[in-house]
Amino acid sequence: MAKGKKKIEDPNSRVICRNRKARMLFELTDELECGIVLHGSEVKSVRNNKVSIEESYGRVQNGEVWLVGCTIAEYPQATVFNHEPARLRKLLMHKKQVRKFAESAKQKGLTLVPTSVYLTNGKVKVMLAIGRGLKLHDKREKLRKDDDRKSIRDAMLSKR
Repeated sequence: MAKGKKKIEDPNSRVICRNRKARMLFELTDELECGIVLHGSEVKSVRNNKVSIEESYGRVQNGEVWLVGCTIAEYPQATVFNHEPARLRKLLMHKKQVRKFAESAKQKGLTLVPTSVYLTNGKVKVMLAIGRGLKLHDKREKLRKDDDRKSIRDAMLSKR
């Protein structure tokens, strides 16, 4: 790419929201990209960044994975045809992936956590991860390790 030329960003491919708390509250092991079943007004709200996945999680019921607790704000121009903001939303996955996630979700302490919602080629996708909830002492230890790494890195840089 020549100097001075700006990269043209595709408006149909971008990150809508991230669940930053997920990395702090859970030890995430495996991630999977899923589609999500939405109504027309929900897609418009997602494109306007009116979605929150902070308190949401995945649940396996009857061989299907559902997103619980995800809030998508109502689209003002939809009036009569608007959607319910906090309804259950079905996640689209292959049966093999559903079985894998269902087995892991049944284990004690494992949760299906959405880490981000984004657009890819005009389609709304959800990145779903398997996470084990961290205890308070685990969080403190993680912060301590991060602090130690930072101090070692600073010491190495100051020696140069």
